[in-house]
Amino acid sequence: MTPAPDFLRYSAFAATSDGGNPAGVVLDGGGLSDERMQEIAAEVGFSETAFLVGRAADAAVARYRVRYWSPAAEVPFCGHATVATAVALAERDGTGVVVFDTNAGPVTLRSTVSGDGAVSVSFTSVEPEVRAIDDAVLDRLLALIGVGRDELDPRFPAAEAFAGNRHPVVTIADRELFDQFRFAPSEVAALMREQGWFGTATILHIPGDGDDVDARNLFPVGRITEDPATGSAAASTGAYLREHGFAGRTIRIHQGAHVRRPSLLTVTIPEAGGIEVSGGAFRID
Repeated sequence: MTPAPDFLRYSAFAATSDGGNPAGVVLDGGGLSDERMQEIAAEVGFSETAFLVGRAADAAVARYRVRYWSPAAEVPFCGHATVATAVALAERDGTGVVVFDTNAGPVTLRSTVSGDGAVSVSFTSVEPEVRAIDDAVLDRLLALIGVGRDELDPRFPAAEAFAGNRHPVVTIADRELFDQFRFAPSEVAALMREQGWFGTATILHIPGDGDDVDARNLFPVGRITEDPATGSAAASTGAYLREHGFAGRTIRIHQGAHVRRPSLLTVTIPEAGGIEVSGGAFRID
């Protein structure tokens, strides 16, 4: 079945020419049913596809209603597809500020263009929230990824962080374990659905002072074993780190090496309010 008209493919947050996270973008999705959007997302097979389904006629800045679908289900928000969509709009209409009204709330984006013509985008997340994970639930998650409580980084207790999607965030102290842990996707997906974690399970390793953070984002609920770059998780990670003294800092999240798609996400953590995530995207065939 042919995808919708104006179907575009982008790779967002790429650190190399073969890196980043592919996303689908449909710029004229207003006439599509939920069933058709789900079909398109499944046909394409990327972790998410974004659909522009409407534009506000009287807004002071360009304002669009955006919905996101994984191959398996609709998700409230997707950071890399948001960046991809904003780049597509900037290439079509010019750079500037746009607002996306998502199922998670309004997200403001600013696009700019560099001297070489590349477009970069920064978005500010919805108001974040960080809360504790129930001990029994955490024990189940750790057992599924083969990590003991004594192998977690004591500086950064596990928590659930929200900045558009709810993500469990677990920080592993040892780099070798972070690189080598394995998990059963179906069992992790079942726990995530049960807990309402419809984004990713975020596993971190934070060396030194934390200017550079390594991340692995498990996404079996979207039929993607491991996500190469996850904007919503980057925002949630910023919220999580704000709880541990990172307010006022900008960090770099390195992701995707474990699935051979190196990615880089820049996260600015203000004293309060939404978390800012920045990166670019380029068109792919």
